Amino acid sequence: MRKIKLSVLGISYSQTQSGAYALVLAEEEGERRLPIIIGGFEAQAIVIKLENLNPPRPLTHDLLKNFADLFDIGLKEVYIHRLEEGVFFSQLICEHNGEEVIIDSRTSDAVALALRFECPIFISEEIMDKAGIVISDGEYDDAVKPAAESEEERPKSTVDYSEYSIKELNKMLDGAIQTEDYEKAAAIRDEIDKRKPSD
Repeated sequence: MRKIKLSVLGISYSQTQSGAYALVLAEEEGERRLPIIIGGFEAQAIVIKLENLNPPRPLTHDLLKNFADLFDIGLKEVYIHRLEEGVFFSQLICEHNGEEVIIDSRTSDAVALALRFECPIFISEEIMDKAGIVISDGEYDDAVKPAAESEEERPKSTVDYSEYSIKELNKMLDGAIQTEDYEKAAAIRDEIDKRKPSD
């Protein structure tokens, strides 16, 4: 069975389920997208990594990464291998002492870990053929995207931070991280980045 490599396109509010989020994965060598409905906690775990935020305490996925590093367990890849009644099933392909170990996982947790281990995400061609869609331009414009993307492509905060000094912004950023308000922290960090002199 051929595997298709995916990348994380972003996280968006679900357009079909209230209070849920859509994790959007993109086919690396194609135009299809794979939207997966996930919960708020899982969305937060993924957004923190996409935005390169450092929480004051390790979250569950960070703790698992630290544990795996300590015991020399590597995550080689994430594989989305099954789709049943709209639910995606994934596997963590791990390596320990030269041996491959496969662990079942929810797809949202698997993606959160893949981002932390910087390992590839794959899906079976059969599942991508069933569930992959071509998304029209602008459909996920409000998605939180990886931090490497340009400022113009990110969702805008409703709060205007331009009136605050850098000192005030840094204090607000620390406060937002302490209270684990990562959306606010990302918006403040974007304002700080805007003021940095360009290279």
